[in-house]
Amino acid sequence: MSAQTEEGWPRLTKFVLSACAASVAELVYSGVRMVAYEQLRDSVLGKAEDDSFPFWKSVIGGMMAGAIGQFFASPTDLVKVQMQMEGRRRLEGKPPRVRGMYHAFVTILSKGGIRGLWAGWVPNVQRAALVNMGDLTTYDSVKHVLLRNTSLGDNVICHSIASVCSGVVAATLGTPADVIKTRIMNQPRDKNGRGLLYKSSTDCLIQAIRGEGFMSLYKGFMPTWMRMAPWSLVFWLTYEQIRRLIGVKSF
Repeated sequence: MSAQTEEGWPRLTKFVLSACAASVAELVYSGVRMVAYEQLRDSVLGKAEDDSFPFWKSVIGGMMAGAIGQFFASPTDLVKVQMQMEGRRRLEGKPPRVRGMYHAFVTILSKGGIRGLWAGWVPNVQRAALVNMGDLTTYDSVKHVLLRNTSLGDNVICHSIASVCSGVVAATLGTPADVIKTRIMNQPRDKNGRGLLYKSSTDCLIQAIRGEGFMSLYKGFMPTWMRMAPWSLVFWLTYEQIRRLIGVKSF
């Protein structure tokens, strides 16, 4: 076996592990947020007498569902981020911090305890609240506006239009929070787990705007939108079809 092949296997393994960590984080996050939103819409906040869901309630429901989902998913998201950063560390000639998902969890626990698993959870939850206000709120609102005011039926075309709108709004609202979240989660920390660069998400926001300008909050917007747009389309079309196949009413 050549040296190049021997070197390639560890890289492939790390890529697969990173992909698995991302999948677990997304599964926890999406599962909790979808259940939470429907419970808030149907039972807690309540629909209007004509079975419509007022926009302001949808905004509250979307933000709350995103925040709840991300809070539960924060430990897996932290592991995902740290594993994804390993590639950059190798390019910079730095030693690896983690060797896999289990090792990442153990390392975080040993350095920061249980609280360490929720390091950076505040900006993480803030980002999720904004993204889901764009995603869940926009999809739900646009879909039902189309159903009530156009000749479109509850079909793939209607779902596609609503999902495209939700992807654009989610990327627009979520990119600034994503920038702040990433900076806070990847900053160096002291032995007590406190960040050395930013005191809070607000402090990070102020430093970014003062030092780099407002548009620094939209660094990576296009990659974010190019990732979220197809994801939103595939997710909502698949989600609606699965609901139909198992006999559950449309979202």
